[in-house]
Amino acid sequence: MTQGRLIAVVGPSGVGKDSVMLGIHESRPRTHLVRRVITRAPDLGGEDFDAVSEAEFEAMKENGAFTISWGAHGLFYGVPVIVKYHLKRGKDCLVNFSRKALPEAAELFPNMVVLNITALPETLAQRLTARGRETPEQIAGRLAQAARPLPMGLEVIHVSNDGALSDTVTCAVTALQPVSV
Repeated sequence: MTQGRLIAVVGPSGVGKDSVMLGIHESRPRTHLVRRVITRAPDLGGEDFDAVSEAEFEAMKENGAFTISWGAHGLFYGVPVIVKYHLKRGKDCLVNFSRKALPEAAELFPNMVVLNITALPETLAQRLTARGRETPEQIAGRLAQAARPLPMGLEVIHVSNDGALSDTVTCAVTALQPVSV
């Protein structure tokens, strides 16, 4: 059986990573959507995730619950070890990822591909404001980080999400198509 790919979905806050991932999953149901563990309040919306306190997160990390974890924007994120099981079974796994964790992930997952979703700054600003999770200062900080480059040496697919979500999903699915799942 062929090893599945970890598809690390990255892009600035507000770019629509979760919506694009859900669209890919709906188009390719055998693609596994990874449910992350996050130290975020459960009622803040966005992706489907497991909310834990920082103390719970640290305990989970110490007990080996994550294949990889990172901190960003004052929160901690963990990718559960179950992802290894799905990859070994030949499933591609979509996971919302952090740019800064990509080098470590590339070492852990040799079949990793990065799906970099982009959008214009004005699109990002509108989406961040509309979701209502951040203060204006936090939004400004997230927008300032939006143009940071990705680490070198990774297999990267770039997809713009400035237009219709269905168009973005179609482009992403087509670009990911070379390996069927």
